[in-house]
Amino acid sequence: MSASTALAPGAKDPASRVRAALAAAPDGVLEEIARREDVPYRAVLDALGPEQVTAVPGDSFEMVWSELAGWEGEITFIVHTADGVFETRGRLPLGSHGRGYFNIHGDSPIGGHIRADRCAAIYFVDRPFFGRRSCSVQFVNRDGGAMFKIFVGRNEARDLNREQLARFESMFRRFAAAVQQA
Repeated sequence: MSASTALAPGAKDPASRVRAALAAAPDGVLEEIARREDVPYRAVLDALGPEQVTAVPGDSFEMVWSELAGWEGEITFIVHTADGVFETRGRLPLGSHGRGYFNIHGDSPIGGHIRADRCAAIYFVDRPFFGRRSCSVQFVNRDGGAMFKIFVGRNEARDLNREQLARFESMFRRFAAAVQQA
């Protein structure tokens, strides 16, 4: 924790500060809350309510990826760093393991090489974002940072893709039930 965010006696703990920040801006940028409160991104995801988020262990990477690759239509693939937000729209291609990476390539603008072994958790997030419902699957690394995010696609009217939304909601419910049973 930096000196500027060191807790004075009686000051709120980091988790309480994050919850207060989420309450003040329930549809704001989660990375901004993490930066402002000097916590890992994962701490902000963990502070969302159970109606907004459920998580599975990172060792579910290939199973989750395969299911997402079966969605019809374009998704939005986002990599958000301190230096920029990069968005690519396209179909999510299947992948395979090789040379220490999960390699994705095919007839899609989305391609590359992912260190799937660094995935600590996968979050299914359903929350407002600047006044609109937003549904995403977010892959978080061992350091608590976002590796990348896969968002349910939108049509020309900016409405969520109905087929993808139904599949996302099914995954959310299924994984939430599995977490509750564990």
